[in-house]
Amino acid sequence: MIKKVTLIIVSLLLFTSCKEEKKIEETKLEGGVFGTTYHITYMSSENYQKSIDSLFHLVNKSLSTYMPTSDISKINKGDTTVVVDDMFVEVFEKAKKIYKETDGYFDPTIGRLIDAYGFGSGKEKKDLTSEEIAALMVNVGFDKVSLKDRRVYRESESIEFNVNAFAKGYGVDVVGRFLELKNIHDYIVEIGGEIRARGTKHGDLWKVAIEKPNVDGTRSVQKIIELDNESMATSGNYRKYKVNAEGKKIVHTVNAKTGLAEESNLLSVSVRLKGDCADVDAYATAFLAMGLEKTKEFLKEHPELKVVLLYHSDTDELAEFVN
Repeated sequence: MIKKVTLIIVSLLLFTSCKEEKKIEETKLEGGVFGTTYHITYMSSENYQKSIDSLFHLVNKSLSTYMPTSDISKINKGDTTVVVDDMFVEVFEKAKKIYKETDGYFDPTIGRLIDAYGFGSGKEKKDLTSEEIAALMVNVGFDKVSLKDRRVYRESESIEFNVNAFAKGYGVDVVGRFLELKNIHDYIVEIGGEIRARGTKHGDLWKVAIEKPNVDGTRSVQKIIELDNESMATSGNYRKYKVNAEGKKIVHTVNAKTGLAEESNLLSVSVRLKGDCADVDAYATAFLAMGLEKTKEFLKEHPELKVVLLYHSDTDELAEFVN
């Protein structure tokens, strides 16, 4: 009799457990934002599309250089009356921290250079001369700007902010934090390849792919990564580039130390961290400009950062560095 009762209880528990597992529904949202696409998956039946759209609007209103009425655009035009919001303040403080850590390789004041090379919202200058680059570099330097009482002060009106290098990552964080406020702790948010993952999908860690840096336009997988409550950002110059009149490749990652838009020996940088996606987005941008050896040295001082670095070896073959 005891065995029968035990079996009945076990059966009921299994039945209840199965019913509970079936209750965990998965919601998938996708669309376009920040000039790219987004994909969001979370373990809940609630649809928060409208709320997330509103959050995207707020990020753009604060930080988009492509929106003339955004706070950042007004500041770049010289409007000194702008009182910035919490989003701008957080992004500014993150930028200041990473600017100092990377010795200026990450610098949001390269806006006019990005425009001049044709990768921003401003006017492009064809085939920049060394003199023109030097003139633009005079107004580069995040140490030349400050934030006080929610107002931005610039040493020169020619200093232009551009936080596009980690705005996607910040947008990912905004959505992730929103889901957590809704008591959703199992989710993955991806915008343009920048990712924030928390919890699991039915007990398994979220898996993401790192692409091979194929220059022929094809797409293939280099490595599969499991994200354990981590954020990950990937940057590369093998797709987004221009070719000047001399046939030289001009890449979208501008070296804030030299003003040049030349390839380093790194083809692709993937950085992950148990933290915010905005941070790894900024580090990935800095590492592309630093190149392989300087990045390796930087990582010795920052063991919290995990990377997959893809680069050309001495024999011109694709090589991989993983820490």
